[in-house]
Amino acid sequence: MRLYDPTSSGPERTLFRAPPLASLEGKTIGILENNKLNAVEMLREVAALFETRHGCVVRPVYSKSNASAPAPAGVLAQAAGEVDFLITGLGD
Repeated sequence: MRLYDPTSSGPERTLFRAPPLASLEGKTIGILENNKLNAVEMLREVAALFETRHGCVVRPVYSKSNASAPAPAGVLAQAAGEVDFLITGLGD
């Protein structure tokens, strides 16, 4: 029997979360879709709830081509300059 150690010893990374928004009222939403079937439709439905409940405005739909990979840095940088927050999720 062989036992494998599942831990990784890669380089240390400093990660942080964005500060929470004080309010959702009137914020601009971006949608990050993952190219899965029905992802855009499902995310637009969720965004519509934010519009109705908090007066948010839905802006661009950003895309990533692989559901299991992170969004490209350029896409995230563009979104950071254009919207207050992103919603994302899986389709299918």
